[in-house]
Amino acid sequence: MQKGNIGVTTENIFPVIKKFLYSDHEIFLREIVSNAVDATQKLKTLATQGDFKGEEGDLTIHVNIDKENGTMTISDRGIGMNAEEIEKYINQIAFSGVSDFMEKYKDTANSIIGHFGLGFYSAFMVSKKVEIITKSHRENEKAVKWTCDGSPSFTLEEVEKADRGSDVVLYIDDDSKEFLEENRIQTLLNKYCKFLPIPIAFGKKKDWKDGKQVDTEEDNIINSVEPLWTKAPSTLKDEDYTSFYHTLYPMQDDPLFWIHLNVDYPFHLTGILYFPRIKSNIELQPNKIQLYSNQVYVTDQVEGIVPNFLTLLHGVIDSPDIPLNVSRSYLQSDANVKKISTYITKKVADRLQAIFKENRKDYEEKWDNLKIFINYGMLTQEDFYDRAKDFALFKDIDEKYFTYDEYKALIKEDQTDKNGQLVYLYTTDKEEQYTYIEAARKKGYSILLFDGQLDVATISMFEQKFEKSTFTRVDGDIIDRLIMKEESKESTLAEEERDNLTEVFKTQLPKIPKTEFTVEVSSLGETGQPLVITQSEYMRRMKDMSKYQAGMGFYQDMPDMYTVVLNSDHPLVDKILKDTETATADELNPILSELKGQEARLNALHQSQDKKKPEEITQEEKDDLQNTQKSIQEGKEKKTTIISLYAKDNQTVHQLIDLALLQNGMLKGAALDNFLKRSIEMIQS
Repeated sequence: MQKGNIGVTTENIFPVIKKFLYSDHEIFLREIVSNAVDATQKLKTLATQGDFKGEEGDLTIHVNIDKENGTMTISDRGIGMNAEEIEKYINQIAFSGVSDFMEKYKDTANSIIGHFGLGFYSAFMVSKKVEIITKSHRENEKAVKWTCDGSPSFTLEEVEKADRGSDVVLYIDDDSKEFLEENRIQTLLNKYCKFLPIPIAFGKKKDWKDGKQVDTEEDNIINSVEPLWTKAPSTLKDEDYTSFYHTLYPMQDDPLFWIHLNVDYPFHLTGILYFPRIKSNIELQPNKIQLYSNQVYVTDQVEGIVPNFLTLLHGVIDSPDIPLNVSRSYLQSDANVKKISTYITKKVADRLQAIFKENRKDYEEKWDNLKIFINYGMLTQEDFYDRAKDFALFKDIDEKYFTYDEYKALIKEDQTDKNGQLVYLYTTDKEEQYTYIEAARKKGYSILLFDGQLDVATISMFEQKFEKSTFTRVDGDIIDRLIMKEESKESTLAEEERDNLTEVFKTQLPKIPKTEFTVEVSSLGETGQPLVITQSEYMRRMKDMSKYQAGMGFYQDMPDMYTVVLNSDHPLVDKILKDTETATADELNPILSELKGQEARLNALHQSQDKKKPEEITQEEKDDLQNTQKSIQEGKEKKTTIISLYAKDNQTVHQLIDLALLQNGMLKGAALDNFLKRSIEMIQS
């Protein structure tokens, strides 16, 4: 028996391995099984080259758990090792055992994982002792057993072993007993080893017998599904891609379509990316793409390798240029990774462009699902807009689809305002904004449907990219001001009449939390709505964007800003004004006369004092000015009180306000109940 110390450059490598070298202990299984696959692949390469003359036989790798003895064993029938190779490949941690082999067989060994050496020592993350019982594939070699208890010392002795290959026996540590549970190991093997090129067996297949599951005689092969991305696209059918998708994501609907990646230069990359069918925005989750290195699962944290917007896709990427123990710092600094990201973006854009050109009708049918990916890409990756602008689409409320250039040509004549700005009208909800949509239709305007999660967020981008263009929601203003063709028509009412009409409605508007109303009078024609509520486009858009954009949260605390526009041309509004003036004349006339007198006096005082320097104005003059201002304020308050008391009992005023609130989804609870009761009373009267 030989005893010795492992050749390491630090006194004890094992605490480093346990705590710092690997972020997740479960990957020990990936490393050990990968080594077994590596050894088996080497044997196959030797046999192909004629350097191994024996029978290959069954090359299945077996993973077994012995819960009673607390061990896990990974067995292969690969090339095995002799004592000298144990010393070279296991005892010298800094040496990578694959390098000389790869040099000798570099033309045929391209599928070898090559992780002898440090990867093997990940076993000590979960083991208190590890044994390797191994026999070389070469004739007349003695089998040896290597044992290490997690310290730099080891023992090496000759043993009996009937067959070539290696058994790695892990004596699972007390704090890692989870790795002796069958379900846990089954899950990990499915995760990491599902597509390895050598069969991996774990236990036996199960069958139901007498109401319970029992083992059969057949091996439970973990990796029975072939990795589709390794095949040539020309050999595959649509059903092959769909079937493979359901292997990866068993509970998902069929994908929209897929992109098969295959590149050899300047890096090696294969894979399949699927565009999933999205039912709701809740389903949008990143980290659905699985990253492999030579068919060994690495991670589903693919940020940095896949452009951020494409992390919403599903599928597989396999690149031997990305190491198994990948880190974020590696991804951020490695030149190959940046090239991979650029390549994937281009490949996706080319595929979308091709689908659009080949079958536009089919592309349009998929657009509602595709839109979230493309919008996200244009918002987050500057160069993707330039690629996508020719196949990105607008959809109008009639569900017709247009490229950006097509839609610009469609609306240019009718929707250019007096300043030469092209105005894009949109709705976020066809039902809620129906009245506003119909008003725009009557004007001959086209309306886009922006009801997707990122649609509103793209508006500012479009306004930057499109020349002399602005986007306005269809309820953002009264119809005549949405696209100003000429100066707006002023109301013919006198200033005092406008003030009275404004007070009638302003005093009766409801108090809604975080909501502010302003009232204005406008001339909208006798057939226009008597009262219209519009919402500030700027404030609404800022609040919408703040839901997705960091640093804009303060907009959520600001009130919603609405404008109540009174149509002075409408007979109902005209009647309310005349009725108000008639009903309040006796009380208002003396107050109005007093107000006029005080306002005239105030003007005179201002004119007198404006001619003087501040120090020349006496205290008496200052008091006179202040008292006059106070009298005017008190007069206005009396006027407002009188008008408010009258308006309080005017059913038509309340009905018009409630109708406008109802139209905007703002009439709820007791207010809605009162409206319904009042409506019945007015019908009956």
